[in-house]
Amino acid sequence: MNFLLPLSPLLAAAGILLAGNGLQGTLIALRSAHEGFDPSLIGLMGTGYYAGFMLSCLFTARLIRAVGHIRVFSGLAAIAASASLTMVLWLDPVAWIGLRFISGFCFAGLFMVIESWLNASVDNAHRASTLSVYRLVDLAAVTGSQFLLPVFGAYGFAIFAIAAIMTCLSLVPISLMDRTAPKPPDEFRFSIASIWAVSPLACFGCITIGMTNSTFRLMGPIYASDIGFDTTGVATFMSAGIIGGAVLQLPLGWLSDRLDRRWVLIIATLGAAAAGFVLSYAAGTSHSMALTGIFMFGAFALPLYSLSAAHANDRAKRGQYVIVAAGLSFFFSLGAMIGPFVAAQVLLIFGPDFFFTYTSIVHLSLVAVTLWRMTVRRTPDMKAKKRYATLLRTSPVMYRLAHKAANKGQRKSD
Repeated sequence: MNFLLPLSPLLAAAGILLAGNGLQGTLIALRSAHEGFDPSLIGLMGTGYYAGFMLSCLFTARLIRAVGHIRVFSGLAAIAASASLTMVLWLDPVAWIGLRFISGFCFAGLFMVIESWLNASVDNAHRASTLSVYRLVDLAAVTGSQFLLPVFGAYGFAIFAIAAIMTCLSLVPISLMDRTAPKPPDEFRFSIASIWAVSPLACFGCITIGMTNSTFRLMGPIYASDIGFDTTGVATFMSAGIIGGAVLQLPLGWLSDRLDRRWVLIIATLGAAAAGFVLSYAAGTSHSMALTGIFMFGAFALPLYSLSAAHANDRAKRGQYVIVAAGLSFFFSLGAMIGPFVAAQVLLIFGPDFFFTYTSIVHLSLVAVTLWRMTVRRTPDMKAKKRYATLLRTSPVMYRLAHKAANKGQRKSD
């Protein structure tokens, strides 16, 4: 594992950022509900975040080309930390929507810097190992950060300060990296129509996955609080879903490499829909059933993005992989902008018991579209299939690392 030593500053910075970002997602939901913000406005905070995320994926590469990795990282980290502190100083839901837009732009750009630097720093022999370590860092950081909420409380200044401190501390390992300047990431230029033509199913899948997964991250804490979880319970609830998402990633990926991926996509989507119905109609106020349900939801719902991306790349031609990665991030962000707002209306009108019924309905629509697409497009040749890669949705650059790791030893095609 000696190859990881030069990468440790990047991995440390990523871990600090992932922890801070994961903490903020849960914190924003709990604090908004505590302050009595209208659920519609809470949903728009999710819309604002992913609107910023989408724009950053399109434009941050140009900033890196203009001034370099470290300057972009420093600038975005300073803005993100300032946005975190401004939220607690300015307790206004409309202001928070704008601040979440800024946070989304900054965090997507920060991860693009780290991941493009990581991609440029690791050789082909160690890409798979590096990606596995990065996934472990993600799981540990996001899960662990949830339990800072009961330690510092969700309703005071301290927890916002902790989030800002994390963002600032991520500057330290980046600043102490060597002076080598990695190649800037490729610019993500794409035509929506051309990406849709590659795989309408993957594009629709990413929209629906964005609608459900982003809803889980933003509105899940409110659901947990509404059914009686205290702050520690909310942290446990969210962590159970995140850990569940790691459990079936590789088994589902292994299966999808050997079957028509669309059948595996159907199986996973039906599992996510079933978990949503368990949470809506079987869990009630039982905390143990709610934790079981959210673990199942994470296990089946969170791998759907990687499955959709793998299906798209089975259909893509050489030279299209980068634009497909950028396009799927665009469609995911589009769904993530819509999902929290719609879910907030559902929560407001029907109450928490119907919240996960919404996610199940959306997932069942993906099942229907998948079955329809199977009637109009044949199964791809098994020899043409690309290997499954587990993806983090931190920035489109992560696909570059994952794609090269999954296809190590095969002819380069992007």
